[in-house]
Order: sequence, then C-alpha cells, then structure tokens
Amino acid sequence: MKLTIPYYLHKAGAGFPSPATDYIEEDIDLNVHLIKNVPATFIIRVQGKSMVNAGIYDGDLLVVDKSLKPKNFSTVIANVHDELVVKSFVKENNKQFLTSGSKKFEDRILINEEADVFVWGVVTYVIHSVY
Repeated sequence: MKLTIPYYLHKAGAGFPSPATDYIEEDIDLNVHLIKNVPATFIIRVQGKSMVNAGIYDGDLLVVDKSLKPKNFSTVIANVHDELVVKSFVKENNKQFLTSGSKKFEDRILINEEADVFVWGVVTYVIHSVY
C-alpha cells in the first residue's frame, strides 16, 4: 500500500523562529523512509507501559524488521512463551537478555530457545502522537 502525504521543502527549526513559507516540494511516501526490507517488515501496536523509560508508550506503533540482527541495547519484539513483547536486547558475558530498558536490569529475561524465548524482530521506528 502506498501512502503519500505533502512534504514541505523548508525544515522546521527547533531553535529561534525564522520566516516560513507554504511551499510544498512534492509528496513523500513514508514507506520509502520507514521500511528498508518490505517482506520482513511489519507494524505492531504497543500495549502496556513497561518501556516508557525507552520512550515507547502505550498505544505507540512500532515498525519492526525481522531480517535485522539485534545490536546491544536494541529495542526488539521478542516471543516469550508464545507472547509477543517489546523489550531491550542486552548481550553480556556471552549471554543474551531481554529487559524493560531500566538501567537496573532486575527484570532480565534470559534468551534461551529451551525456555521458548527468542527475538522475533528489531524495532526500527516508533510512531506516537504528541498531541
């Protein structure tokens, strides 16, 4: 599905305001900017508040790429006992864990195929309302 919306030529400054114009350069397809590997990408909605420390809120939409290998502290979608969850991926001392993003790591879940815990995909973008 192709979704195009107007794309303004001028950038919005985050500092001191400058004169702006109503000049539209072209339409922009968000799929081109948000999705790198179409067959391996999906969107999932967050339910819960365990990842607010990572800037992910209840109701947010996550763009997830199943073809990416997680890096240390990547945000991932994981299958934990047949339930999909959003967590931070941590690799330490040749072990891999999932955590809710707090620095304390007391909520660690060991990634272990025998325990039916594995990474399902890497979160590449978070979409949430600011209004």
